[in-house]
Amino acid sequence: MTHMPLATAGLLAIAVSLAGCGESKPDQAPAAQAATSSGAAMGMGEVDEAAAQAVVKHYADMAWFIYTDAHRSARYLQDKVNAFLAKPDDSTLKAARHAWVAARVPYLQSEVFRFGNPIVDDWEGQVNAWPLDEGLIDYVDANYESALGNPAAKANIIANEHIQIGEDKVDITEITPEALASLNELGGSEANVATGYHAIEFLLWGQDLNGTGPGAGDRPASDYLQGADATGGHNDRRRAYLSAVTHLLVSDLEEMAGQWKAGVADNYRASLEAEPARNGLRKMLFGMGSLSLGELAGERMKVSLEANSPEDEHDCFSDNTHYSHYYDALGIRNVYLGEYTRLDGTRVSGPSLSALVAKVDPAHDAVLRTDLDATQARLQAIVDRARQGEHYDQLIAAGNEAGQQRVRDAIGALVKQTGSIEKAAGTLGINDLNPETADHNF
Repeated sequence: MTHMPLATAGLLAIAVSLAGCGESKPDQAPAAQAATSSGAAMGMGEVDEAAAQAVVKHYADMAWFIYTDAHRSARYLQDKVNAFLAKPDDSTLKAARHAWVAARVPYLQSEVFRFGNPIVDDWEGQVNAWPLDEGLIDYVDANYESALGNPAAKANIIANEHIQIGEDKVDITEITPEALASLNELGGSEANVATGYHAIEFLLWGQDLNGTGPGAGDRPASDYLQGADATGGHNDRRRAYLSAVTHLLVSDLEEMAGQWKAGVADNYRASLEAEPARNGLRKMLFGMGSLSLGELAGERMKVSLEANSPEDEHDCFSDNTHYSHYYDALGIRNVYLGEYTRLDGTRVSGPSLSALVAKVDPAHDAVLRTDLDATQARLQAIVDRARQGEHYDQLIAAGNEAGQQRVRDAIGALVKQTGSIEKAAGTLGINDLNPETADHNF
């Protein structure tokens, strides 16, 4: 089964580019070892503490590798954005867009760490919040439909140095990373997203005005020109926005990578490893189940499918949603197997949940592995359709029964694997896992 469906040229370009960044390459995680007490016979729910601690430590190692890769790929994106701003044309815009798509690969595999780890969940909104009311940021089509009741739905930061929200006047004369971060959830609306991957995505692609038909956003490079050939208006502020929001993404990812670095006395990793190992195992399994069920099967797939709504697809401006779903699910699989393939092709492996479950109930370990593979196969089918020209927003179109069935099949596989994740938790003596459902019924 293929685990890296993204065009390899983009990933190789990142690896080659980053090789000269002057940042030392982290050591690879240690090979998997069975850390069990000598001769300890383990029954249902009995997990050797040393083995469990080794699994939690490797989980933290993987988080550090993944966030480090996400930070590196964001720096690569920043380089391409800078090149585009220096010379806005179709070629440099295409390169920046490609770098954005490539930067999603490691980040999406990190989303499994969000659930169960409060420091990630609290941080995530500034980095990956969606869907967003793009009218907050820039010009939109006349038929644009915003989130109901959003007072800043068409505030257009790029066109206006001051925004009036009720009785409050917000000064955004200077577009800086700090100023943009302060505008998230402006006026109390979650649809007001001013920063992160999706704000950058909108600035690079513009609105996708094709509905459930073929085609992504098609913002012209001339929106960033200066002079007679410029389009879009307020181009100096649009340029400043794209630069500032990309800088903030790089900074945010560097911060999170630091939280998972080994040997730092007061970071999140230190506190995680100081807890009883069973707490760490619960966080791992809760993260897997919650991303699988409430977030991916529910918020990111079921909502858009039932509403036939491209506005509710995850990477809606770029039509990158097929990869978004694939790599989210791959992150779940990574955590269970203790495996991760880095941007440079290095394969990281170590002590795993799978090994712990197999020690107690090898038959169920095999079942969960099969379910994880089945989910990746269902999502690979969606990737394959996109490669053939039928993207996620077309699959969910009203009347596209075959396309909708592909999405239903993927949702069904995610729901099934969640049940197996819960059973695996019980096998390790972790009961009442209760992964988040986001109020969805399946």
